[in-house]
Amino acid sequence: MNARECAFVSLKRYANSQKYLNMEADATIRRAKLQDAERNLYTALFYGTVERQITLDYVIARLCPNRPLENIDENVLLILRLSLYQLLYLDRVPAYAVLDQAACLTRRFAASAAVPFVNGVLRAATRMGKQISYPDRIQDFIGYLSVFYSVPRWLCEMWTDAYGKTKTERILSAMQTHAPVTLHCNTQKTTCDKVIATLKESGMDAHLVPFAPRAVQIGTDVSVQKLTGLQSGDYFVQDLSSQISMLLFDPHAGEKIMDACACPGGKSFAAAAQMQNQGVVDAFDLHENKLNLIRRTAEALGLSIITARTHNASVFDTELFEKYDRVLCDVPCSGLGVLAKKPEIRHKDPTSFARLPQIQSQILDNCSRYVKPGGLLQYSTCTLSVAENEEVVKRFLSAHEEFSPVPFSYGPVVGSEGMCTIFPDQFEQIRCDGFFVAQMRKETSVSSAANADETDEHRSNS
Repeated sequence: MNARECAFVSLKRYANSQKYLNMEADATIRRAKLQDAERNLYTALFYGTVERQITLDYVIARLCPNRPLENIDENVLLILRLSLYQLLYLDRVPAYAVLDQAACLTRRFAASAAVPFVNGVLRAATRMGKQISYPDRIQDFIGYLSVFYSVPRWLCEMWTDAYGKTKTERILSAMQTHAPVTLHCNTQKTTCDKVIATLKESGMDAHLVPFAPRAVQIGTDVSVQKLTGLQSGDYFVQDLSSQISMLLFDPHAGEKIMDACACPGGKSFAAAAQMQNQGVVDAFDLHENKLNLIRRTAEALGLSIITARTHNASVFDTELFEKYDRVLCDVPCSGLGVLAKKPEIRHKDPTSFARLPQIQSQILDNCSRYVKPGGLLQYSTCTLSVAENEEVVKRFLSAHEEFSPVPFSYGPVVGSEGMCTIFPDQFEQIRCDGFFVAQMRKETSVSSAANADETDEHRSNS
């Protein structure tokens, strides 16, 4: 199959399964043995069509007003989205080629009788050019944001309520461009200067982020699989926001650290590296199959202080009571800060996020018991949601008098009240993921592990 056929098949599978795009893309590239230009085209078509689906459906609805989307055959609708994406967003693909391929796809995956309809819609689109008639910005600002940036209305409403109109549009605008791949240099093995030199020799535009001492950015169109330094342990992939959160965490050599929800392991690696591979880093996760990746990568990086094992972060373990100098709770979340990387999040049912604050609170409550008196508890997410961020932290602090917020700052990141949201537009000319960090100090000890367990049971029952 060629790139367009593969993209259609992947869109079909995604529509039926709602699996992660990267998993579907990796499987398709291997199965179809796509190389270089075909692989790049396939990736652009698959990810781009999912990312722009809201806009594409809006345009299709306007081009065929007498035929509601729900009355269009599923395969035909996928072909229209795929083809329209090329017409609107890929300048290098001529219109005649798009129409020709659309007809071929329709014959193969739908029906020959549908070809005139597909041709008619796409020819109307070519006459329209790239001039989309968006909802009126004044009369329907939310509708405008939703269609222009291809994000669901509920998300536009939530962010507008939380951050205001101007900030929301800045967030959405920043998410239109993908953040560059950011590497965390492993200074246990090499230096950032050597990493940058090697990457430049390979033709990459590598540069050091000024306020993050181990962060090297290399552009947005880099195939991670071709980065030889990953296998040698010279670096690992970690977004700039995550690196900053670990600089704020600031683990010291000789300390005992818990990473409560560790997979895929980036923060554990960062902690061990900052500790100069001296001390203890316990990397916990609920699923054993995910931990093998941490073990393999830690070995490649030469970070021997990391121990990866299964552990339920929401269930109290008396053996871990007040054992750690610092505990990191980077909890499961809605992922709304990484829309640019994971466009499939745009299409999730928002009701699926409703239980997340409860789960996040359970993890934070439980893991707080593992912090030594005088120790640090850090809570973080990769989402932009007041319900999952500020409200979880405020609720925790109101229930735990033994903890107090810790004001922090690192370069341009300031948490004057012990918490801070890092927005995608945070740094001038430097893109990053949306992220949230909060820090709390344990001022006094809970009287005993047994008492902590009883308190936990009481809270669960109340």
